[in-house]
Amino acid sequence: MLEDLSAHMLDIAENSVMAEGTEIRIEVLENREAGMLSFSVEDNGRGMSKEFLSKVTDPFTTTRTTRRVGMGLPFLKQSAELCGGGLDIVSEPGKGTKITASFIMGSIDRPPLGDIPATLMTLIMGSPGIHWIYRHKTGCGEFILDTDEIIEALDGDREMLRLPEVGLWLREHIKENLDEIQWEGTRTGISPDK
Repeated sequence: MLEDLSAHMLDIAENSVMAEGTEIRIEVLENREAGMLSFSVEDNGRGMSKEFLSKVTDPFTTTRTTRRVGMGLPFLKQSAELCGGGLDIVSEPGKGTKITASFIMGSIDRPPLGDIPATLMTLIMGSPGIHWIYRHKTGCGEFILDTDEIIEALDGDREMLRLPEVGLWLREHIKENLDEIQWEGTRTGISPDK
């Protein structure tokens, strides 16, 4: 079982890469007023047929050739439902897939967000040819990371995203911005994520 939500994001985003997505959007929404936390991963990859989509949360359904079981989505669905939320999957062949998981924020069983900066760094460094967009929104602020903007600052050289110093800068940049929107919530009396 994956222990935090960033591990689920990594697993789903890696599936998007294998589905030949060229643009992958990851979004985290913390709606403290409604008491809900959700995250989604959306790609413009191959998509899934209706038949495959109907059984994608079955642990014995996977497209991977390295193993015969796919536990990521079944565990995510179980975790979301245990926390009063759910899992929604929308997919169309040739157009892509969007997977959204929602959780009651205050549920004692809700997994923590985990290390989002390290997860994003891993994805971006591992697949620099993909246009990655990350959006994290709380009631106190919003952070958006768009790799096309970073590539522009790197004189158009996507392969520079593989460099360790760029990866470390990315991780720190993401961490600082996420800390800022969490700190602002703490400063204004809205408790940060667990």
